[in-house]
Amino acid sequence: MTPFDPATTLIRMPRLEIATGLKRSTIYKLMQCPDSGFPQPVKLSNSTARGAPVAWVFSEVQSWVKSRIEARDQVAA
Repeated sequence: MTPFDPATTLIRMPRLEIATGLKRSTIYKLMQCPDSGFPQPVKLSNSTARGAPVAWVFSEVQSWVKSRIEARDQVAA
């Protein structure tokens, strides 16, 4: 069995919602805002159709969540 590597693990929307605590609509709003720093998805196929499969790199999602925690801690300090 291959060891779990967050840098090469892709997660789909249901797991992304769990990892961030956000819902789909908020995630897509954050993706549209460059200032949010929210990770962009990886295309899983060559399709250009709306609704084509995408996933997010788990380590990038973890980094974004950590940055939100750090921002909270800086405000509290």
